[in-house]
Amino acid sequence: MRISNNSHLTYCTNIHPGQDWITTFDSLKTNVPKIKSRVSKDKPFGLGLRLSNKASEELGLGEKLSDFRKWLSDNDVYVFTMNGFPYGNFHNERVKDRVHAPDWTTDERVTYSKRLFDQLSALLPNGMEGGISTSPISYKYWHSSDDATKKAFTKGAENLTGIILYLYHLEAKTGKYLHLDIEPEPDGMLENSDEVIQFFAGYLLPIAKPILKNTLGKNDAEVVALIHRYITVCYDICHFSLAFEEPEATFAKFSEAGIKVGKIQVSAALKILSDSSGNDADGNDTIWEALSQFDEPTYLHQVTEKVEGKVLTYNDLPIILKNRKPFKELRAHFHVPIFLEQFGVLHSTQDHILKVIEYLKSNVVSQHLEIETYTWDVLPTALKRDISESIIREIEWFTDTL
Repeated sequence: MRISNNSHLTYCTNIHPGQDWITTFDSLKTNVPKIKSRVSKDKPFGLGLRLSNKASEELGLGEKLSDFRKWLSDNDVYVFTMNGFPYGNFHNERVKDRVHAPDWTTDERVTYSKRLFDQLSALLPNGMEGGISTSPISYKYWHSSDDATKKAFTKGAENLTGIILYLYHLEAKTGKYLHLDIEPEPDGMLENSDEVIQFFAGYLLPIAKPILKNTLGKNDAEVVALIHRYITVCYDICHFSLAFEEPEATFAKFSEAGIKVGKIQVSAALKILSDSSGNDADGNDTIWEALSQFDEPTYLHQVTEKVEGKVLTYNDLPIILKNRKPFKELRAHFHVPIFLEQFGVLHSTQDHILKVIEYLKSNVVSQHLEIETYTWDVLPTALKRDISESIIREIEWFTDTL
């Protein structure tokens, strides 16, 4: 739905089951009208659509896309952003690091993303920009040497160059501006703002510039503008809080580098504060027990810690639970409800959301805002509520705060 500064707010439908199109559409029909009636009764309601590869393939068959467009119109709903990060099933089975597969070194990821852009172009209202968030190139631990990492970054940049060309021609054909929003996260090949800037400067720009110049007949300034037009960043608040980055500083760094923020995903991580000086592990027993309630087998829950100015990452929650080392503050990659600041003895990084909201009041960073708490199924029992009511509460909290 449209909010201040001509921005659009939605929630991401990766919250709902969606391994195929029938399941996806049934979830939308069950939940979206109920949510819209509460948060956007008399105005069009924007949607952050998530399609698995299988669901996307099936949506392209027969009259399904036309039928979906009619359902959107009949319900006064529009699609302006999509989540193209998870390729396969995202619920009721182990996902973990496979959320990155296939990565940006593969043809499968390219084909999937292009198909999503075609479908978003067909769904997007005229005069509105659209975007699709995606994987941060690959998963860091799949590339065991510097040479393997460089090859992955190089291949990823080459494939992203193909996406730039695809979006350039799609815009010329349809008049619709679409962008690909790279989403950094812990243990992704791009984890923080510095790594994003280094990737643009060291790989994407030098690889894309000669290809775009030769293909499109543009000069240096024009091709750089095209690269920054079509490849942007998805600023997931949870992920950047895990990197211990302050929003205002990060937005300034991206702006200075010419990198645009295509989408802001509104999400909160777990924050774990020691109840001691940080030197007594036994003093945190109650905290460790509370944190263990969030240890579940579906998703990766990386844990970060800032020590002497450096961010350390433990690649899943069981590692830190097993060691129970002394700490002052830990942050865990578990998307928790954005409207709660505290969970018993645990806290959240809701303060980062509040800082972003405050910044947005006087700065236009992105037109796309998407609430993305996808973990409702795996939250501790005490935090579980009806899914539609939970989404409504998150949207209302955000709009009231803004």
